[in-house]
Amino acid sequence: MSMSPAEVQQWNSDLVNKTPQEILAQALQRFSNLALSFSGAEDVVLLDMASKLGQPFRAFTLDTGRLHAETYQFLEQVRERYGITIEVAFPNPAQVEKMVNEKGLFSFYHEDHKECCAIRKVGPLRRKLVGLDAWITGQRKDQSPDTRVDIPVVQIDAAFSSNAHTLLKFNPLANWTSAQVWQYIRSNRIPYNSLHDKGYISIGCEPCTRAVLPHQHEREGRWWWEDATDKECGLHSINLNSK
Repeated sequence: MSMSPAEVQQWNSDLVNKTPQEILAQALQRFSNLALSFSGAEDVVLLDMASKLGQPFRAFTLDTGRLHAETYQFLEQVRERYGITIEVAFPNPAQVEKMVNEKGLFSFYHEDHKECCAIRKVGPLRRKLVGLDAWITGQRKDQSPDTRVDIPVVQIDAAFSSNAHTLLKFNPLANWTSAQVWQYIRSNRIPYNSLHDKGYISIGCEPCTRAVLPHQHEREGRWWWEDATDKECGLHSINLNSK
């Protein structure tokens, strides 16, 4: 389904005050060739909601090769709980090998995280999205006041669209808070990453994620050695481009 920028903007206006379940239902009804990106607490909420809508859907995750053991355990719990296939996208081995051989395993501490994320996350994501018309993410406005405060519930993903391929991106939880996400998790008794019980809030790769202190913002645990305005890995680089 092809939609013009004006049509997408109007659709966003129509959906902005809808519940996440209503936004998901619209996405699944209008696009058969879409998938839910899966990695964290927000995503398992969306997966649970989607499973209850009774419509078929796909889910995928990115395995960077640097994830916590707890994250792999969480992914397996979700797969077993919902009886679904979580498609796994891996980075190009030759690109990883070249980077590590030239710069070592922790070059991002001395430079920045963008090269490593481009190889381990953005490249695999791009290959996955090329075959889709739309994707669903767990982004929320309150995840980062520096880069995510203006997230719409539906948008043209300028970061991964091309002249030949317009990709839509749904953010059904854009207007939810972290408290609402966790209320849903507890009320519905759905799985979550056990690292959350150890002070981790926003969870990425093991070398680039740490627990946060009380009253710290959740993104302060990601790439803590960099400026707050750089705390995107490239999966949602449109957030940076719009600033």
